[in-house]
Formats: sequence, C-alpha cells, structure tokens
Amino acid sequence: MNEHFDIIQTASLTEKASLLSEKQNKYVFRVAPRANKIQIKAAIEKLFNKTVVAVNTCNYAGKKKRERRADFGRKPHWKKAIVTLKAGDKIDLV
Repeated sequence: MNEHFDIIQTASLTEKASLLSEKQNKYVFRVAPRANKIQIKAAIEKLFNKTVVAVNTCNYAGKKKRERRADFGRKPHWKKAIVTLKAGDKIDLV
C-alpha cells in the first residue's frame, strides 16, 4: 500500500465537506482502512503538491444490509480522513 493512489480513494463532496473546505481550509477524503496519518499526509502532499498541517481520521463500521433471504450481509468498513492544509493553499476538487 505504498502507492499514493492506493491510499487516497475518493474525495468527499458533501455539503458538510464543502463548508469545511471554504471556512476552515479542511478537505475530506475516503482513504484505505489500513492507512495511517503519516501515509495519508505523504500521499496528499505528493498528489496535490500542497503542505499538510494536520490529519484527523475516523473509522466507520459497515452497515448491515438485508439480502433476499433472511440472511444479513454487510457493507464494507471504511475510513475517513480530514486533512488541514497550510493557510493559503487550496485544492480544486470539482
């Protein structure tokens, strides 16, 4: 998992994430569940050429989903990273 493209999966473009990026210069990404903060920081700095000040992470458990029979399935577990950039740096996600 040393590739930067393997660590950063997608950018979150929700209403809350856009407010964070506008007001606090924080960007939200969905990352690989086994990635740590150091790897996430290095990946963002390498992919976007920006200076990262802080990285906050949060693990989410996959929800239970019902299948056709009485069995229950599960969506995959995932991890979210909130990345704070240096003042003056911006990332154009759209």
